[in-house]
Amino acid sequence: MKASQVLSRIGDKWSVLVIMLLRDRSRRFSELKRGIDGISQRMLTLTLRNLERDGLVIRTVTPSIPPRVDYELTEMGHSLAEPVQALGAWAFRHLAQIDAAQARYDAQLGVS
Repeated sequence: MKASQVLSRIGDKWSVLVIMLLRDRSRRFSELKRGIDGISQRMLTLTLRNLERDGLVIRTVTPSIPPRVDYELTEMGHSLAEPVQALGAWAFRHLAQIDAAQARYDAQLGVS
């Protein structure tokens, strides 16, 4: 695997949001779905599978009726959570500035 492939995976917006939600504790699928605005069930499933395949997330099935499935970060996933959290915090801090810059840019181009 190339570094660009790894960065593409961990830089994916859904992966970043999943990692941010799992940094403090394990969560069930439904908790993750409720915590990530706009993600479809299919996309969340694919994102979790990819993160599990990459060794960043552990999926634990507890036999019950219905079966309970929890997701948590691995040690490597936790090591990624800190820089991902910093990136997320930066994005939230600068949302207004980015919106303003985009509005100025669009106004110069006459885009509405």
